[in-house]
Amino acid sequence: MDTWRPPVQGICLPRSASGPARTGLSPSLTAQARGGGDQRAAAPAQAPPPRARDVTVPRHARVDVPVAFRKEAQRLTMANAAEQWVLVEMVQALYEEKEELIEEWQPEPLVPPVSKDHPALNYNIVSGPPSHNIVVNGKECINFASFNFLGLLDNPRVKAAALASLKKYGVGTCGPRGFYGTFDVHLDLEDRLAKFMKTEEAIIYSYGFATIASAIPAYSKRGDIVFVDRAACFAIQKGLQASRSDIKIFKHNDMADLERLLKEQEIEDQKNPRKARVTRRFIVVEGIYMNTGTICPLPELVKLKYKYKARIFLEESLSFGVLGEHGRGVTEHYGINIDDIDLISANMENALASVGGFCCGRSFVIDHQRLSGQGYCFSASLPPLLAAAAIEALNIMEENPGIFAVLKEKCRKIHKALQGISGLRVMGESFSPAFHLHLEESTGSREKDVKLLQEIVNQCMNRSIALTQARYLDKEEKCLPPPSIRVVVTVEQTEDELERAAATIKEVAQAVLL
Repeated sequence: MDTWRPPVQGICLPRSASGPARTGLSPSLTAQARGGGDQRAAAPAQAPPPRARDVTVPRHARVDVPVAFRKEAQRLTMANAAEQWVLVEMVQALYEEKEELIEEWQPEPLVPPVSKDHPALNYNIVSGPPSHNIVVNGKECINFASFNFLGLLDNPRVKAAALASLKKYGVGTCGPRGFYGTFDVHLDLEDRLAKFMKTEEAIIYSYGFATIASAIPAYSKRGDIVFVDRAACFAIQKGLQASRSDIKIFKHNDMADLERLLKEQEIEDQKNPRKARVTRRFIVVEGIYMNTGTICPLPELVKLKYKYKARIFLEESLSFGVLGEHGRGVTEHYGINIDDIDLISANMENALASVGGFCCGRSFVIDHQRLSGQGYCFSASLPPLLAAAAIEALNIMEENPGIFAVLKEKCRKIHKALQGISGLRVMGESFSPAFHLHLEESTGSREKDVKLLQEIVNQCMNRSIALTQARYLDKEEKCLPPPSIRVVVTVEQTEDELERAAATIKEVAQAVLL
């Protein structure tokens, strides 16, 4: 006999692969709920089953959830709520902390604080041309500060050539060389420079600093290796920085230290020959170093170049128009074939008394700069009047080769006269037209050293001798040179003026330092 069961067709159960285990119902009850009941107890009426929301399950047929399950569910619910509340509190705390930090934050100054007595903010105002006699702050002095080595800055012939060019071409060019900025006078100057230096080709820049700073990254790229002297000038440093090459610094004019670095690199190259084949090596030096006044040992550098298969870049801003029988620079001074040097650069702002710079060398080397020299490609070209002035200055140099011997002799005289100054020592070659006076003993503070030297400069100025300190960007220099007074010699200075300047510097130095 069949046992009566309550109708369960309308019970709404959750759909699950493990229905009986999750609902707590027996398999038979689950089957009845899903299938409409036992086949043997099927109702005679074939009416469609009612919807779940329309069915009322008798009280005695409801399935009770175990008490332990309900307690566990409540515990989990409370734990989740507690965790959520902790999370909310953490977010709120972080938000409040962020708001406090924002309120307390103060932006860093765009530039570091600079004292009002900084030399860069206190100009020496020049009235008139900075030639032999210079008027500084209304006081006439003998000029021992400007790089007018050959005295061409106020030369009548140079000024006449510049004036004629001004009337013909106007003031500027308003365009780079590749965009209607190439004038016939530019080509004339490049041709004259190449012939004067006895090279195949030359290229001119409109800014002296940008010349070597553009030339280096035009050739040396990431992955290449540059061996550079520790005393290299700031323009070279900026060129190296722009090249993103691997920089190896050797001690100033120390060829043994340079060869040590070259040997170390040779050993590294043997470990990876494939990389070594595509890695270029450069040696970058100056003819006469701006920061020291010393000359580079070029013959030894050329030997190392061929021994270790490197290229030499020679910066001659202080040696061009100064060294050599005809003023061709350090190559002529040593009697070295200029073809042994891969690239020579110099500015036209010293001996030529103009503006801008030039590079010279083999044609295929120079032509590359016309495509890759940033200062050449993107700067407005050199004003024609300055190019014309440089051409006339070259004419004067070629017509008067004895001028270089005169300059060298005057350099030797003042260099000798300045020896033995109490508290100061002379740094630089005896034939260098620009050399330095360093403190024999530092105070231990760079700021105090600078003030002492500036006091010497000021007192010399009061006695009509115009000097200047060598200026550096302290935080930018790779190897910051010590403070110094720079003395510049020109052919215009007379023997009496040289003696007077040396005597004045000695007297002032003794008064300030002793």
